[in-house]
Amino acid sequence: MALQILAAPGDPALLDLPWSTSLERWPEDQLVALPRGISRHVVRFVRLENSVYAVKEVGEALARREYGLLRQLERKDIPCVEAVGVVLGRVDASGRPLDPALVTRHLQFSLPYRALFSSTLRPDTADRLVDALSVLLVRLHNTGFYWGDCSLSNTLFRRDAGSFAAYLVDAETGELHNALSDGQRGYDLDLARTNIAGELLDLEAGGLLHPSMDPVVIADQVAHRYGMLWEELTHADVFDAHERYRVNQRVRRLNELGYDVAELAFVTGEDGRRVELYPKVVDAGHHSRRLLRLTGLDVQENQARRLLNDLDHFKAEVCVDKKNEDEEIVAHRWLTEVFNPVVSAVPRELRGKLEPAEIFHEVLEHRWFLSERLGRDAGLLPAARSYVEDVLSHKPDEAAVLGSRIGSPTVEAPPYLDDTSP
Repeated sequence: MALQILAAPGDPALLDLPWSTSLERWPEDQLVALPRGISRHVVRFVRLENSVYAVKEVGEALARREYGLLRQLERKDIPCVEAVGVVLGRVDASGRPLDPALVTRHLQFSLPYRALFSSTLRPDTADRLVDALSVLLVRLHNTGFYWGDCSLSNTLFRRDAGSFAAYLVDAETGELHNALSDGQRGYDLDLARTNIAGELLDLEAGGLLHPSMDPVVIADQVAHRYGMLWEELTHADVFDAHERYRVNQRVRRLNELGYDVAELAFVTGEDGRRVELYPKVVDAGHHSRRLLRLTGLDVQENQARRLLNDLDHFKAEVCVDKKNEDEEIVAHRWLTEVFNPVVSAVPRELRGKLEPAEIFHEVLEHRWFLSERLGRDAGLLPAARSYVEDVLSHKPDEAAVLGSRIGSPTVEAPPYLDDTSP
């Protein structure tokens, strides 16, 4: 059988990889040093041109199925790794068949949980990871996706304005339905709780978990926070007919959680006074879509929320004499006068430390602390310069690792990737 690559339009250099060699024996000069989680399959990272790919050996049926599921989730705007292709018909030099391979694009600036959980990790960082995973599971279930193996190992995390955003990595056990039953959601949530508790107990046994952290309690928090968010997204509001302001309150509350509302269904009681409101929540990413529309910046949801807050502050402070100024014009001014100068203040050699939106968020935080210490406004650009010199230059480089090469493909995440930052 000849080599076949089923792929989305992408990098034709995939053809140049040593597909006639098992992944375990790929040459060192093809590999990239990246922290990675635990996997039941052989996984390797490679660089082609300016992109880094993850290659996983797996059976043909599973490879095709996972490729299709990831493509569908991507079209639904669900946070997940990008499926690039499936490689079939692999044989070694002697003609023996090799397992097919699934190729995905590496999620830049992301880290597996084992690079974040260590003896230096603070409990509040664990809480932020739990929140991120709970939000991801709610989004998947709201889309009709049953994960079947939700775990920290099957998730990547990216920093998101002081919090984390979670991305699905492994979808081979998943199923996509029009909607999930309560039983399917409950079973998926129980699996998540069991997997997470087991993973954290493993870290605890290895001395990599802070003594104050209880693995079972942390795993239970996922279920608790999932339940709170799901209830907020799906419960019906009941109010009197004259309390119509509660409709806007509910929509604003959902928007604050990052969700858009497609339509509202009202059911009026027999007496004509009692009204039930059922919102149809469609897409998460309310703030990121608004920021993208206004500025062209494509960032995480919490980052977008923080940037929009600064944009609104800019409008109130600088455009006070132009209250009716078009929002797009104000956004353009903010982008050119505020955001871009801060990002440009970062030397080129330090731009691999964090994403630009995360750097901007941290500069705002640094400005606040400086102003508190000085007793006056420190100013944005002075704060940016101070942040670069005193904070950013000492941070671990979360992107530079993509450019290093390793002598052994089984190297674990180095200690300097431990999270000790706010």
